Amino acid sequence: MDTQAVIFDLDGVLVHTDRFHYLAWKKISDEMGIYFDEQINARLRGVSRMESLEIILERYTGPALSDKEKEELATKKNEIYRNYLSQMSPLDVSGDVKNTLRKLREAGIKLAVGSSSKNTKFILEKTNLADDFDEVADGTMITKTKPDPEVFSLAAKLLGIDSAKCLVVEDAVAGIEAGKAAGMKTAAYGDAAQRGIADHDLGRISDLLEIVLK
Repeated sequence: MDTQAVIFDLDGVLVHTDRFHYLAWKKISDEMGIYFDEQINARLRGVSRMESLEIILERYTGPALSDKEKEELATKKNEIYRNYLSQMSPLDVSGDVKNTLRKLREAGIKLAVGSSSKNTKFILEKTNLADDFDEVADGTMITKTKPDPEVFSLAAKLLGIDSAKCLVVEDAVAGIEAGKAAGMKTAAYGDAAQRGIADHDLGRISDLLEIVLK
């Protein structure tokens, strides 16, 4: 395929912060007396913070919450989450990811991050990944989250590359759907690779090299 750019999701692809999300939401849920487990947490993958809160509140039986109270809960969750993120370092990026990014850049492939997370740039800075990407499109720049294609379309626009020449790398079904909706080729990693819905399935990130550089 004639790929000129690769757009990576962040969580679950470049780094793994799912555990931090789980712990933060678990703390919020426990304080409110809401049952929360790994299975419920799996529904939050690739979903915005406020949408995640609504999923958690499906089991809430207390007094009705105002929009302001919901915003406060989401903000509190993010504060807890960012405390976990502050512990991250370059050691949280695998050698496989680092080598793949380096080889893609050496081959002249443009690289971007397309993530719904509003903490994207903070994570990239903590892990020393910021300089590996030409552009970053994140949750602070969009109004719609995956499976809407907005974040990936924005990344392609920032790169100045036609969507048809872009390959999206995602670990969530919603992300693969967003990539397809943006008119891009898709490569599934992790959980999404088990679903058979992407153009390519990756066993490891470096499998991209055979797809993009062949």
